[in-house]
Amino acid sequence: MSGTSLDGIDAVLVDLSQPKPQQLAKFYLPFDDALKNALLALHLPGHNELHQAQVIGNQLARMYAAAVAPLLVEAKSSKQEVKAVGCHGQTIRHCPEHGYSLQIGNAALLAELTGITVVSDFRSRDIAAGGQGAPLVPAFHDHVLRHPDIHRVIVNIGGISNLTDLAPGKPTTGFDCGPGNLLMDAWCMQHLGKPYDDNGAWAASGKVLPALLERLLAEPYFSLPPPKSSGRDLFNIDWLQKKLQGNEAAINVQATLLELTCRSIALAIQTYCPGATEIYLCGGGAHNQTMHNRLAALLPGCSIKTTDTLGVDGDYLEAIAFAWLAQQALHGKPANLPQVTGAKHPCILGAIYRNL
Repeated sequence: MSGTSLDGIDAVLVDLSQPKPQQLAKFYLPFDDALKNALLALHLPGHNELHQAQVIGNQLARMYAAAVAPLLVEAKSSKQEVKAVGCHGQTIRHCPEHGYSLQIGNAALLAELTGITVVSDFRSRDIAAGGQGAPLVPAFHDHVLRHPDIHRVIVNIGGISNLTDLAPGKPTTGFDCGPGNLLMDAWCMQHLGKPYDDNGAWAASGKVLPALLERLLAEPYFSLPPPKSSGRDLFNIDWLQKKLQGNEAAINVQATLLELTCRSIALAIQTYCPGATEIYLCGGGAHNQTMHNRLAALLPGCSIKTTDTLGVDGDYLEAIAFAWLAQQALHGKPANLPQVTGAKHPCILGAIYRNL
């Protein structure tokens, strides 16, 4: 999995033979600045972008393949024991309103390099059926994290934040809340030269700017009812710059961006997950103690923990989910939740590149 944070590749080797996935090995391969900047550039129209997308997609395939080998070594396994690689690819455009979501990564090349069957392109079929193509992970949350009697909400805070509502006796729902870390990370890089605000310390030292927060929360996306999904196509540094007056202290903007992420998550839970008592965080934002504390203050009736306390590694939960989605594809089972994505019907997700 490589997501909207654009920080690198999360790779896991997972045993799915039991009801609860067993993580056998994990490996993280970071993106260098050149690749990250090239991927960011592909989010906007540019010179020779079709060629660039293909070339960078090949580069990503080689990196995905390079992430597979350490997993096999750590788990003392061979490629013959692996049924498939579930590869999400790197999203460069997510435009379900125009009927597509584009992930690059050349799955055919990945299959050739690894000698392992690859499942990719998970979002297109759901979009073809009228859905958003996202979020897809709620189906996995429903499979492994649901409790028969406790109302849980799973909140993934990556570049974009999204939630899954696991209310007992009710169908699972979920949607993208809004920006997670991506605006904070971009602002931190611009003003501190650092890729992220470690533990939210910089944001905690600033003051929330009420007028700026109001302008940010006025974005129509926040008031849209689910199903809905978003990404860098909407929430990006240009979107933020248009909301600024130009005289704000950088540290206070960072504090306001953290508040935006927490407010949008809390508002989504209060509006669409009434009665929830347990909130479980995963993704990079789960490590941000300032964010954790603020969510606890905004949601006083809920316990706030990480999915690690449920036995699922929050840093690699999405990667584990795409292993499960690949398994669903190989078994010919639907893996989208129409009530989450808005698709007209359940779909078998993913294109399969088989090896002999």
